[in-house]
Amino acid sequence: MQLSKPEIIRNNLGNLDQSVVFVDSHCHLDRLDLAAYDGDLTTALQAAVAMDVRHFLCPSIDFDNFPKILEIAHQHRNVTVSVGLHPTENINYITTVDEICHLANNSLVVGIGETGLDYYHTTDNNERLAQQQRFTTHILAAKELHKPLIIHSRDASSDTLRILRENQAESIGGVFHCFTGDWETASQAINLNFYIAFSGIITFKNAENLRQVAHQVPLSRILLETDAPFLAPSPYRGKTNEPSYLPFIAQTMANLHEISYQELASITTKNFFTLFRSCL
Repeated sequence: MQLSKPEIIRNNLGNLDQSVVFVDSHCHLDRLDLAAYDGDLTTALQAAVAMDVRHFLCPSIDFDNFPKILEIAHQHRNVTVSVGLHPTENINYITTVDEICHLANNSLVVGIGETGLDYYHTTDNNERLAQQQRFTTHILAAKELHKPLIIHSRDASSDTLRILRENQAESIGGVFHCFTGDWETASQAINLNFYIAFSGIITFKNAENLRQVAHQVPLSRILLETDAPFLAPSPYRGKTNEPSYLPFIAQTMANLHEISYQELASITTKNFFTLFRSCL
């Protein structure tokens, strides 16, 4: 008898507590590889729910695709979305506070982002300045809307933190998604009223430094995410990621903090709905 996808995952994880509830705080549902689910997103989400992942935040990375992710949220009651332009998307496009606020004028939009800085792909100073200007625009929109920020920061920690401080972003807070920085960066982000979200990277064998950071971050400031379809956790590393793999990340985090899997679920789910209060 062929096992279902959730049964295979549960076998890989061992016996799990059936009463837990997790949130995938960052997953690109519009970009998932649905071949294993006959092209059906509903079936993929059901597979995640079978693994106790029961709510999903689908972030925007460009405005062109925003109607698609909003439609996904309309079709699935356990999906919410955000509005934002990723720092490396449509790099010549200049948005405004009014444009972001207009797009975010929907009860299913709970945050602003992805936004932030990504210096990994560019050393051009003009392009970096353009990213900074766009980032500032997102912060101002988030403050006007009273919606938390979803921060992408790669090789740009110093400028990311500086711009957040300069614009008093601590008044709204948010989350540093898919965090890979050091403890100093994490502690400064926490002091600015931000949560730290960890992805499947913490399960990688070569990520010991990041696991040490994850151990230092207070449980009250931790969120979990898959960032699907990217960065699948071990034992699926190198394959396409999906929300049903979140328990592998959760188990690693629970082990790091020496708490039960169920307790970690309770804490991180509470953290998510504390930050994204409009989900409730």
